[in-house]
Amino acid sequence: MNARILVTGGAGFIGSAYARHLLSPTAPEGTAVTVLDKLTYAGSLARLRAVRDHPRFSFVQGDVCDARLVDELAARHDQIVHFAAESHVDRSIADSGSFTRTNVLGTQVLLDAALRHGVRTFVHISTDEVYGSLPHGAAKESDRLCPTSPYAASKAASDLIALAHHHTHGLDVRVTRCSNNFGPHQHPEKLIPRFLAGLLSGAGVPLYGDGRHVRDWLHVEDHVRAVELVRLAGRPGEIYNIGGGTSLPNLELTHRLLELCGAGRERIVHVRDRKGHDRRYAVDHSKITAELGYRPVVDFTTALADTAEWYRRHADWWRPLFAAL
Repeated sequence: MNARILVTGGAGFIGSAYARHLLSPTAPEGTAVTVLDKLTYAGSLARLRAVRDHPRFSFVQGDVCDARLVDELAARHDQIVHFAAESHVDRSIADSGSFTRTNVLGTQVLLDAALRHGVRTFVHISTDEVYGSLPHGAAKESDRLCPTSPYAASKAASDLIALAHHHTHGLDVRVTRCSNNFGPHQHPEKLIPRFLAGLLSGAGVPLYGDGRHVRDWLHVEDHVRAVELVRLAGRPGEIYNIGGGTSLPNLELTHRLLELCGAGRERIVHVRDRKGHDRRYAVDHSKITAELGYRPVVDFTTALADTAEWYRRHADWWRPLFAAL
């Protein structure tokens, strides 16, 4: 069945990868994609260069909180895949208001428009951070939410609003919660590209605290494949964790990045830990594996080396962004 899909935040790192995936040569024919993006500091049309001339692609610059614009777009689309979000924890600590506005109000505006216009499916993209820090084990979709940063709290709130629209109105809402993404085109405020940019610029890398904070790493291409499985075959009202299967302390990850850049460990600069820094995230993605056949296929070691090489070759893209941090 042909689909008209509205991808919010589609000029961001993950949303653009999803838009490219939808319009790739191997994707089913007939899918039309509209990207809605505000083009904040984190958005870049360069990420959409591969599809901007595709006959079934269109771009709209705008805000998910703009009810009139969102209403017009929802009326012309069958499905919404909602990536748009403020996502950097450090920025949420400095300015929680913009996170609440975009992540909570923006989601509500989209959901209300989807209801008015009979949007068939609404896929809401969330994060493992809503579960909070886990001393051991891995979070299941049924576990309680325990967000500790303003960013994570805003995403947890948006999850609950989305699921409430399913329970109350019967809207086909499907929620995904992913672990830490990485890959080409990621803004250098995030750990892997920030450290790569620093190393390639001859600077040090600022490692929070003792560096023992553990994250599960998910390549962006594995993530978008999982999101597409959820869009096509997920169940209404369900939550699906998406994990990458490679958990590392930040210190070990830093050592790998140093090696890839031919740098010594003296380049590590230990800085004061982030306020309220969660120690460990981990998600159990057995549900999406059992129901939809998802499994991460991108080899972490190879992908990390490929990512480092991409940043080495595309300094013209990241240097202005890195300078502005």
